[in-house]
Amino acid sequence: MIDAGHGGKDPGAEGASGNLERAYTLALSTKVYDLLQQEPMFEAHRTRTDNSSVKLEDRAQIANDLDADAFVSIHGNTYSDPDVSGTETYYYADESFLFASEVHEQLAEATGFKDRGVKKEGLGVLKLSNNLAILLELGFLTNPSNETNMLSEMHQNRTAQAIVKGIKKYFVDREG
Repeated sequence: MIDAGHGGKDPGAEGASGNLERAYTLALSTKVYDLLQQEPMFEAHRTRTDNSSVKLEDRAQIANDLDADAFVSIHGNTYSDPDVSGTETYYYADESFLFASEVHEQLAEATGFKDRGVKKEGLGVLKLSNNLAILLELGFLTNPSNETNMLSEMHQNRTAQAIVKGIKKYFVDREG
């Protein structure tokens, strides 16, 4: 389950240039979804396909109802200090740690941003998920350099490929 964070009434973070997180997360999650569709081992689903509002509890419930093997929530970070930058990955349940680590390793390399690590956090969508669940903060939209990269087509393609590579690596490593 690919979750494009925010949407509709919830714009998410406002980037340094005034662009909104909800548009970024939808664009990137669509790229991830399209790449996953090309992988025969996956049946990909999305929590939203347009700029609509999906309640926090409904995001996890959609994945739970489908008994999705994994829930990946895509976000752009924000902070009051525009110099703060980097990529970080969150998980809540201990069984999601290795999944978070695999995806984060690929992301840290692909984004070229500061590696802010993998962190355990009781975020709503993670706590409500019945299966593997991670939340990706791919970079800081409030950091002008991070944002410029994050909004570029080339960077989004590279980031989407890294997310899929991490997901695939996690599941392939567990098949054998």
